[in-house]
Amino acid sequence: MNILYPYPALISGRLIRRYKRFLADIELETGEIITAHCPNTGPMTGICIPHSLVQVSQSNNPKRKLAYTWEMIQINSTWVGTNTAIPNRVVKLALEQNLFPELAHRYSKVRSEVPYGRDKKSRVDFLLTGDDLQPPIYLEVKSVTLSTSNLALFPDTVTTRGQKHLVELTNLVPDLKAVMLYFINRGDCDTFAPSDRCDAKYGELLREAVAQGVEVLPYRFEITPQGISYLGLADFLPHEPA
Repeated sequence: MNILYPYPALISGRLIRRYKRFLADIELETGEIITAHCPNTGPMTGICIPHSLVQVSQSNNPKRKLAYTWEMIQINSTWVGTNTAIPNRVVKLALEQNLFPELAHRYSKVRSEVPYGRDKKSRVDFLLTGDDLQPPIYLEVKSVTLSTSNLALFPDTVTTRGQKHLVELTNLVPDLKAVMLYFINRGDCDTFAPSDRCDAKYGELLREAVAQGVEVLPYRFEITPQGISYLGLADFLPHEPA
């Protein structure tokens, strides 16, 4: 399997605890205990389990307060990405290489963090444009780590920011194209659904967005200490199974 996004050399350890949202104490294989930056600001429901194997990267930048970054955690033998800055980097690489069949040949230019919306105060993750015959595509990315068996779920808590993004994308259609891309940050899920138990309003807004014409693309990725590989499109369920 081809690696789309290679990691730098990572360091193994075990999670001791995650606290103050941005901090995680980790015991390395050497026995040294370090404090790593945790880029995921959410609750990390179902994946923040003490004593689990983790991988961290190390920066040589002397200006950084914390030299280590928590990159992934192993849950039931599956590596799950914890660095929420990575999915957008991977998606940009995939878009530039036209790896997503559902979007291929619908754009020729990829721009990041483009202002949009009625007041232009929001920024869409990616704007895909082509010639005059191809309408621009506004594409938002969400990292998905919560799962039940082989079902990936988003969100893992109430997200007013995520709700706002759905409303803004829905307001674009039908005049423009809008896509919600769910980056399934683990390789053990082949189906995706909104997590109504975690955020019922988000589920309602997603179903309304789909009804209005917003495309939903839940893409599967395998995470390993060597890198991230693209696995293809997951099945989409509009409702979380009871």
